[in-house]
Amino acid sequence: MNGDEKLAVAKQLAKLGVDIIEAGFPIASLGDFAAVSKIAKVVGNSENPPIICGLARALSKDITTCYDAIKHAKFPRIHTFIATSDIHMEHKLKKSREEVLQITTEMVTLAKSLCDDVEFSAEDALRSDPFFLYEVYSRAIAAGATTVNVPDTVGYTTPSEFYHLINKLRENVKGIDDVTISVHGHDDLGLAVANFMAAIEGGARQVECTINGIGERAGNAALEELVMALHVRKSFYNKYFNRPDDCGTPLTNVNTKEIYKSSRLVSTVTGMAVQGNKAIVGANAFAHESGIHQDGVLKNKRTYEIMDAESVGVSDNSIVLGKHSGRHAFRTRLTELGFSLNDEELNRAFIRFKDLADKKKEISSLDIEALVNDEMLADKEERYELTSVQVLCGSNQIATATATIFDKEADKESITVSIGNGPVDAAYKAISLHIPDSKDFTLLEYTVSSVTSGIDALADLYVRVQDKSTGRIAVGRHASGDVIVASSHAYLNAVNRLVSMKSENTPVHPQRFTEITH
Repeated sequence: MNGDEKLAVAKQLAKLGVDIIEAGFPIASLGDFAAVSKIAKVVGNSENPPIICGLARALSKDITTCYDAIKHAKFPRIHTFIATSDIHMEHKLKKSREEVLQITTEMVTLAKSLCDDVEFSAEDALRSDPFFLYEVYSRAIAAGATTVNVPDTVGYTTPSEFYHLINKLRENVKGIDDVTISVHGHDDLGLAVANFMAAIEGGARQVECTINGIGERAGNAALEELVMALHVRKSFYNKYFNRPDDCGTPLTNVNTKEIYKSSRLVSTVTGMAVQGNKAIVGANAFAHESGIHQDGVLKNKRTYEIMDAESVGVSDNSIVLGKHSGRHAFRTRLTELGFSLNDEELNRAFIRFKDLADKKKEISSLDIEALVNDEMLADKEERYELTSVQVLCGSNQIATATATIFDKEADKESITVSIGNGPVDAAYKAISLHIPDSKDFTLLEYTVSSVTSGIDALADLYVRVQDKSTGRIAVGRHASGDVIVASSHAYLNAVNRLVSMKSENTPVHPQRFTEITH
């Protein structure tokens, strides 16, 4: 995600009602620092803002840079971490246990001197010696940590193991009653959500999760699944919060009606499609194909549904506007859908809406959502702009594409023609002729899906393109009623990002280093 996309997601997370947004890893790159800083300034100072947190390795430079990025927020937090498992300490850190303990004390103390709210994580905690963990967390709390995070970094543990570890930490870590216990985990064995629910039963009161469960490797615990499990099974989990079983007070601050919209936005921005049978937000989550199920639901929804689709913000996708609808009606419907656009974004979205209305008889909320997300997430600084693309192809001829591109930097428009192995390949080759560094760019992934059903449905395109000279990967996406047009815009979107990355330093990965020094 670029800075504008991160800000858009952060705004939606604030609307969703999350308590903390871990906005990024500020020292990774100038772009990441700028994005975290902007989120801290904008979202971190909105009405009833969430805590804005930045990630930092247990290095003084990481920590001071992190604070510089998040200090503008009303409620800033530094999250620093160091590995504690023997395999990590030996092969990655090349540090002894005593050295890790010393670094923990020094770096948490430094973070605390800058920021009152400090979170400390013992990376790979679930594969660490429990007795060493007790000492590490005790040191972190003594140095000023206000939250201690217990990460299942490689998705290795089981619910029972997580539950018992949280209990053991509560029994053996000095000062733990005065801080918040947090958990973090990955889904490598498909157990992340179950592990977190067990950790909550054990006493964890902060869970670090992601929309749609996206994340490294197999992903992280999915926010929507955790929230709805606590919502639907509230009477079961109330006792773990010292509440009567029938207490109706929500167990989280999340506005569940914003879940589906948040899911759609993250899917759009990242290009990671949500699988149809995904719990809570999948297309089939509230669908019933079995005749027996359909009969039961028609008689009483509760026979086969444990929650309402409306409770997570799923609308009926009804037809809302047509080609005779005006700007006021369009803006009103956007407000109903939860969008807040500035005048420039509204104008661009309205132009595309009117264009779509001339081609598509029935326009749904999902159509409007796709168009608006395109405009909200559009990179205003793109160097190359696609003016037009035209393709000639058929079963008995070689696909030929003509692309017209405007180069904003050179203030020049040019036209190129290329043949290819099919219409999309021809279009991409024609576009690449405009880009000086295109020889370094490789298409890694091309995905097309339909926004709605029907022959006139919008095509939603997602591509991943890599710059072989730097190893960096950029994503691009676009929605259009024409697959070739959508493909061309998505590809050029990714290419523009790679071009802009050329001037940036190579980003630092928070877990990829061999030696830790001060």
